[in-house]
Amino acid sequence: MKASQVLVVDDEADIRGMVQEILTEEGYDVRVAGNAAEARAARAQAEPDLMLLDIWMPDMDGISLLREWTREGVLAFPVVMMSGHGTVETAVEATRLGAVDFVEKPLSLAKLLRTVELAINAGEPGKKRNRRSAAAMLEPVGKSRLMQTLRDQLRRLAPHEASVLLVGEAGSGRETLARYLHSLGPRAAGPFVSVTLAGLGLRDVMEALCGREGADAPGCLEQSRGGTLFLSDLSDMSAEVQAALLGVLEQGAYTRVGGHAVQTLDVRLVSAAEPRIEAQLDQGLFRRDLHTRLAGVTVRVPALREYREDVPDLLRYYTDLQVDQQNLKYRRFSVAAQNRLRNYPWPGNVRELSNLVQRVLMLGEDGEVSLAEVEAAVAPLAAAGGETLIKQDILAMPLREAREHFERAYLEQQLQLCGGKVGRLAERVGMERTHLYRKLNSLGIDFRQLGGDDGDN
Repeated sequence: MKASQVLVVDDEADIRGMVQEILTEEGYDVRVAGNAAEARAARAQAEPDLMLLDIWMPDMDGISLLREWTREGVLAFPVVMMSGHGTVETAVEATRLGAVDFVEKPLSLAKLLRTVELAINAGEPGKKRNRRSAAAMLEPVGKSRLMQTLRDQLRRLAPHEASVLLVGEAGSGRETLARYLHSLGPRAAGPFVSVTLAGLGLRDVMEALCGREGADAPGCLEQSRGGTLFLSDLSDMSAEVQAALLGVLEQGAYTRVGGHAVQTLDVRLVSAAEPRIEAQLDQGLFRRDLHTRLAGVTVRVPALREYREDVPDLLRYYTDLQVDQQNLKYRRFSVAAQNRLRNYPWPGNVRELSNLVQRVLMLGEDGEVSLAEVEAAVAPLAAAGGETLIKQDILAMPLREAREHFERAYLEQQLQLCGGKVGRLAERVGMERTHLYRKLNSLGIDFRQLGGDDGDN
């Protein structure tokens, strides 16, 4: 996606440099001009998506330049005025000439960023509006190869009607990805309905799927007609629920509980399951015939720890989201805080990161989010698994001792996250279980103290 272009016009070099640095870091393509003549030259070279224009400049003030371009009919982009000592009359005149907003110096970082985003999205009368589409808002965030591959897979699958199974850990964003897939497909104008069938008995699941004749609320198959039905948790479905769902899918039709009229299925199915679904298939705990119908195509959803290089982008994304949705004060994560979170294991995946951002913005003070705040936010994991790896001075150890120290701390923390279940740990860290038992024994880690057992998966 091409970055929005911003032209910053200000006679103060320090202001130009600061604004350019801030907006560039936020992903904008920024050009600068020191006076009206340079602004004209920059506009002639390439029309920006937004101009930040200082009012008081030596050769020609910003209001005069704005008036010139308005008169010439070349103002086809939004303009935000900047001034250290503006007046109400000046702001009114700038608005009359076409400016969309006004920011005062010294510039507030939060105000500047929000104003720029809103101005670009809202556009200007006579210019095509540039509001983000649903697909753009749901698009997986990140520049890593994993995220690029995931986006590409979903884009290629979107136009087709094949059922899709999203396999990933809890909190990894599977429902958001399902919504993204829906937003790109031919059913985007139809409804997206999410349902969890795990834990329901046969009677309840039939009502949830098919609805009850005469009831106010229809079943999820009827609610999602013409759209997408998202089954959120296959891994925990009982055999009874699996059989009921399979029966409906095989028939391609259903009847409301207590009714007689046959309703034809008209939905695209997207489902989510945890990685243990493969083991459940091998052990006969999940029906292969149902899996075949739900997994026309299987897409692996990576855990956040697998693409940690995208954590800074995710922090910015969820900060903007919380500021927008919760009206929280904008705060930037310091470089030290970002680096710390890149090294955090994220057991709760993207959901945990989103919750952390919300907590920090709600409870923190003004200014940057510090390393100390982040350490306090992730302290529960450290308490569960001992001292965090980042605090261990392994560089002072011989290589063999450092490796053993790291492996012990790593496996102890991962085992805590798996509730002491060695089978789940083997899946999580990618080791064959027999080799993992040997490794745990060699490192002196007793999984039995955490309630695990040999047969757990």
